[in-house]
Amino acid sequence: MTTLLDIKGLTKTYGPITAVDDVSFSVDQGEVLGFIGPNGSGKSTTMKIVTGFLSPTSGAVEVDGLDVTRHPLEIKRKIGYLPEGAPLYGDMTPMALMKFVCKVRRLSAEQTRRGMDYAIEKLHIENVLYQPIETLSKGYKRRVGLAQAIVHEPDLLILDEPTDGLDPNQKHEVRELLKEMAGKKVVIISTHILEEVEAVCSRAIVIAKGRLVADQDPLSLQARSRFHNAVGLRLPVDQAEACVGLLQSLNGVQQVRTSTRTASMVELLAVAIDGSEILETVHSAIDEKGIRVDEIFVERGRLEDVFRDLTFEVEGLKQSTDDDLEADHA
Repeated sequence: MTTLLDIKGLTKTYGPITAVDDVSFSVDQGEVLGFIGPNGSGKSTTMKIVTGFLSPTSGAVEVDGLDVTRHPLEIKRKIGYLPEGAPLYGDMTPMALMKFVCKVRRLSAEQTRRGMDYAIEKLHIENVLYQPIETLSKGYKRRVGLAQAIVHEPDLLILDEPTDGLDPNQKHEVRELLKEMAGKKVVIISTHILEEVEAVCSRAIVIAKGRLVADQDPLSLQARSRFHNAVGLRLPVDQAEACVGLLQSLNGVQQVRTSTRTASMVELLAVAIDGSEILETVHSAIDEKGIRVDEIFVERGRLEDVFRDLTFEVEGLKQSTDDDLEADHA
């Protein structure tokens, strides 16, 4: 697999402030990388260095084997970039914007035609090509922003908060487009929206206070959650007390939480010790005691909890108490 992005010891300081602190990672062709961290963690600064917008204080960034500081124009030809908020020229139409971008990028007439056809087809914007961008919905504005980022068919696509502010339907559309476009490219999504990573990414890097604190696929990150392999049960409220007592007596069960309670239904969560598999134990015990359960399921883990555990210590924040965590999952 071809490595398209290679970052080695990247550091960026502003006087006494270190925005990016000795970050190293590489990304291969075909990967969709979620670059996640709290606000102010160094995500956007790192991506701006990769695109050549900022210069590093130390370290090196290579795109397809070329150093970004030594070959800035060649690098920019290989990169498509959508900044946060997708800033666009509101009085332009999507057609005029794409032609402008192609001209700035000095594409030939044939490259312009092919690139515009590619962007229009991939982003499904043929119905708004001649409508002023300022009159478009947020969903279409994001599509147009993506269109200008891919019109030159880049090898590396960098997107900063690509679905921020979109409604659920618009988010789904953009995410499907990103997965479709990945192919032979590298797609990097810089975000603090964790559901974005679960929905789209094949790999996730967590950054906090400018430092890389995790680099795994989303499922492996989820497996680090304290709720990994927890067993959830939805059952009638009159069965809850007996079920809680039973679950608390089982080997392998660390804790039993009440996730949801209504007048007629309760949802319980049996948290496993060290993420061990307890489904069979729970299922057998419930069958033996004759407790009526409407639904039983296994938690993969919660990326939100892993994110908090990884970043709170680095950020110097107070960890939540068990009561806080229970409220979060109520």
